[in-house]
Amino acid sequence: MARNMQPIAKRCKALNLSPAAMGYAKKDTNRNPKGQMRKKQSEYATQLTEKQKVKFVYGIMEKQFHMYYEKAARMPGKTGENLLTLIERRLDNVVYRMGFAMTRREARQLVTHGHFTVNGQRVDIPSYLVKVGDVIEVREKSRSSVKFKRLLGEDAIQVNVPKWLDHPKNTLQGKVIAMPVRDDVDFPVEEHLIVELYSK
Repeated sequence: MARNMQPIAKRCKALNLSPAAMGYAKKDTNRNPKGQMRKKQSEYATQLTEKQKVKFVYGIMEKQFHMYYEKAARMPGKTGENLLTLIERRLDNVVYRMGFAMTRREARQLVTHGHFTVNGQRVDIPSYLVKVGDVIEVREKSRSSVKFKRLLGEDAIQVNVPKWLDHPKNTLQGKVIAMPVRDDVDFPVEEHLIVELYSK
């Protein structure tokens, strides 16, 4: 499985993105603080940056991202919004958004290692797209691990679960109660630039 192993802080700075969007609250870089960057980017560079930003945040490689774009273009409505909502439905993103993992990278690893079930069936494919009514749960065999025990009890970290997901406090289970919409994307992105880039 191809993975993006670029340094988080350095890549976030290059994409003008807050590390908080990646789930890293305290990451920063002191490298090249004043930055001798060109003041004005070309139109192509701006469009490419937006695409790279979305790919980096969700940890998606080019081939798969292009497949999402083609699927979004076939759906009714705005292609850019369809693209973002499609990617939001990925199982690794849902695991992260429910607070079962601190970052999307960690969520992808947990899913790949088979720690989660969807509607009672073990799923180890991070790109699995959830549907309304799907119940995502930590497997019985995994519940005894320190990682998941930490999610229960008084000192469990509280996360802001988006309104399209339901995750009762102190449980290792969540449910998809609606489809995500454009407003649920939790970092700044101009998706119309991605559409312009692909439609050239």
